[in-house]
Amino acid sequence: MLCAALLHNTVEDTETSAEELKVLFGQDVVPIVLGVTDDKSLPKEVPKQAQIDNAPPLSREAKIVQLADKICHLRDILAALPADWSAERKRDYFSWVGKVVAGIQGVHPQLEAVFDALVERQREIC
Repeated sequence: MLCAALLHNTVEDTETSAEELKVLFGQDVVPIVLGVTDDKSLPKEVPKQAQIDNAPPLSREAKIVQLADKICHLRDILAALPADWSAERKRDYFSWVGKVVAGIQGVHPQLEAVFDALVERQREIC
């Protein structure tokens, strides 16, 4: 799971294939990575909706990687809002992430508590 967490954006952000990951890191890593990989060739909203739709059937490991990734993104946004983001865009992002995480509830109570605290912090700020 740790390898998959470190590699989770590799297929979508580089020329690396799933087969290369399998050869280099083993067959157990690939389904986790692919479970949280977006198809960036699609219009922006399609992969976002796919993350919502595909979250519930993910493996436990992929759900944990997805949850940890979302926590990381929310922390980054709360620490330093991207310069070109409005408060509305931030709220929309938090809302979308909430929909993704709703599909993986119950997978890791401690990480979910961290996520909930970040959402609450965002609400207090806005």
